[in-house]
Amino acid sequence: MALKTSFLAMAAAAACLVGGGAKAATAERGSFGKLADGREVASITLANGKGVSVTLITYGATIQSVIMPDRDGHQADVVLGYDNIGLYETKPQYFGGIVGRFGNRLAAGRFTIDGKTYQTPVNNGKNALHGGTKGFDKVLWDVVSTKSGPTASVTLRYVSRDGEMGYPGTLTIDAIHSLDENNRLTIEYVATTDKATVINLTNHSYWNLSGEGSANGAMGHVVTIPAQTYLPTDEGAIPTGEFRPVEGTVFDFRTPRAVGDRVRDARDQQIVWGRGYDHNWVIGDATTADQHLMVRVEDPASGRGFELWSNQPGLQFYSGNFFDATSSGKSKKIYRMGDAVVLEPQNFPDAPNQKGFPSARLDPGQTYRNIMTYRLTTGQSRAAKR
Repeated sequence: MALKTSFLAMAAAAACLVGGGAKAATAERGSFGKLADGREVASITLANGKGVSVTLITYGATIQSVIMPDRDGHQADVVLGYDNIGLYETKPQYFGGIVGRFGNRLAAGRFTIDGKTYQTPVNNGKNALHGGTKGFDKVLWDVVSTKSGPTASVTLRYVSRDGEMGYPGTLTIDAIHSLDENNRLTIEYVATTDKATVINLTNHSYWNLSGEGSANGAMGHVVTIPAQTYLPTDEGAIPTGEFRPVEGTVFDFRTPRAVGDRVRDARDQQIVWGRGYDHNWVIGDATTADQHLMVRVEDPASGRGFELWSNQPGLQFYSGNFFDATSSGKSKKIYRMGDAVVLEPQNFPDAPNQKGFPSARLDPGQTYRNIMTYRLTTGQSRAAKR
């Protein structure tokens, strides 16, 4: 089934028409090696004239690196990941990949559509996580197109067949990534189906704005989340169905707070069960036509930061609680608890099984869309402040 023209593609075309004098960003294709079965994994690097570049690989539609300057112009890679394809295959940790068909958790791996119950593989205790044992982060995507210009972009595509990981319907997904000269990194996931199904796609990048492998970790990152409530969970990280006010709790980020201030506060049972933050903040009650602010993040040490905007109702905030020093990344530094944060615009966890949550159903003739824009920023240089 042909996908509808994406919002991002139309915006990029308009920019080309009106911004002929703008400095061009570039999209360059390369190779990231071969999978164990011999298939080639392509890399695509989007770069602008402001010192920002983003490299994607076709395995998992994965963001493999994001390089950006700090307040003094020093560049660093600010997302966790590997420098070779073998580790993405043998030690998968969702680094930078798209997760789905249903990202986040499904209780017992089950859901029901029109009276029929479907079972997906359980891979997170008793529950299914990020689509099952072989989610979209573990498949090879096709390169549909790359573009250079005022907005550089790459479109990747994957067709998930009816019954894959237990999900009904053949789902066609385009993952469109773009970078412009205003340091806006946009990810747009667009999907259609030929049979009623459930869907919840998001990106699972791990961010350390001090630099991947930095001794600073991410616990000093200052986070602001414009949410009045969050979703408490049971011990297995499945939401209870309650919308709990953040006021007076360690989950209140309505004013800027460092992640590490309260991430180990064992007085809150939710923190004990999650070993830190691994919860969904309620930004809205439905997917919207326009984007809205999901979260603001700043690293005081480097001055790097971003605002993340999306059209989704929920934000899953994970504070890297399960890094256990058994993996090392691109800088050959060991990843430890708290070395990065994950911020995922999405529908609510277990939405197909919770009556009070936004619908995760997608029917033939409908188009699913999750648009995420990272407005990357750098603070004022120390020299400029003197």
